[in-house]
Amino acid sequence: MFDLPTDLPADLAPLAWLVGVWEGTGVIDYHVGDTHYAGEFAHRVSFSHDGGPFLNYSATAWLAVADDAARVPLVAEVGFWRLARPAAEADPGPGLLPPSASAAARTADDVEALRNSDGGFDIEASIVHSDGVSELYLGQARGPRIDIATDAVVRPAGAKNYAAATRMYGLVEGHLLWAWDIAALGQELSSHASARLARAE
Repeated sequence: MFDLPTDLPADLAPLAWLVGVWEGTGVIDYHVGDTHYAGEFAHRVSFSHDGGPFLNYSATAWLAVADDAARVPLVAEVGFWRLARPAAEADPGPGLLPPSASAAARTADDVEALRNSDGGFDIEASIVHSDGVSELYLGQARGPRIDIATDAVVRPAGAKNYAAATRMYGLVEGHLLWAWDIAALGQELSSHASARLARAE
């Protein structure tokens, strides 16, 4: 049984079901010409908050092998997930700039006003990979399902070709299921990996 956090800022209510640490396994299935990347991986994902109107995100994955000492790391990611809304004078930033106006705490009614025509909430997710690739995802949270797609991908000159991606997250029978499609190594957007994770914390 999972109890939704009660100390979240109102803006995080549509994302509350993500909060926690999730662990499990998944499968890789991606074709590049005659090369077929396939295998199982272990995965750990964390969504946390520190009082701000965003979730902190981190994830690591490694090839699943019998001997943990020989495990091969695949990716590490960090980032921030938030509802999409215009920045107001009461919000800090950019940089270290403090708010230029005071405002009352946002309420459930304020968040409800952000609901889109599909009945969900527009969201933004900024994710940075350990190889230097940065992604800005846009999409929506609709109940216990999130669909996001890259609006921008920035990669350093030495990174492998990676052009676009979509991700889907869903809460199914208490498990976090996700699928990640990518356009990489000169290929069109296609299925790449998926996983089923259980709440660990």
